[in-house]
Amino acid sequence: MAAVAASVVAGAPVAAIRVQGVADIRAVRRVVALPLIGLWKDGGEGVYITPTAAHARAVAEAGAEIVAVDATGRPRPDGRPLRDTVESVHTLGRLVMADVSTADEGVAAAELGADLISPPSPATPPTAGEQSGPDLALITELADRVDVPVLAEGRVHTPEEARTRDRVGGLGRRGRRGDHRPRRHRRTVRAALPPGR
Repeated sequence: MAAVAASVVAGAPVAAIRVQGVADIRAVRRVVALPLIGLWKDGGEGVYITPTAAHARAVAEAGAEIVAVDATGRPRPDGRPLRDTVESVHTLGRLVMADVSTADEGVAAAELGADLISPPSPATPPTAGEQSGPDLALITELADRVDVPVLAEGRVHTPEEARTRDRVGGLGRRGRRGDHRPRRHRRTVRAALPPGR
């Protein structure tokens, strides 16, 4: 994972790297100076993206400046409210990125202190359906309703999708799992973005 992260950074300006797992966060931190968006997948059902305050603290302590957490309305495995996770990350001087599946979840997360909102969540419930491109309606609604940055999901595959995402208020791009050509993909998307993006 560290080698992949280093190759992404080598090709063009990147704002941050999203890394899963405490061991990978530590490894990437050793070779990349950029901010890390860290998460910890624990399990595969329900809330499993950095599901508890303890997971969030471990991610932050491993070297992530931004801790991605599942901020959907589903019950958390430790029974504690999302607020506890947000507060534990902020106590360590780190930021919280809330992965959400609806605008209401994004608004609630922002009200609890989330520093960034990311739709749709990788932990989106199966009933939400799948789509090939970014959910522009959700990005637009969130950009209108929250006062924190909205980081668009990694379903941005073409320069046109990147331009449209930027126009409606989404920022950034998350790399796709299994994308073994990060430099090529990044160059394609970045070629169409305005300078400085």
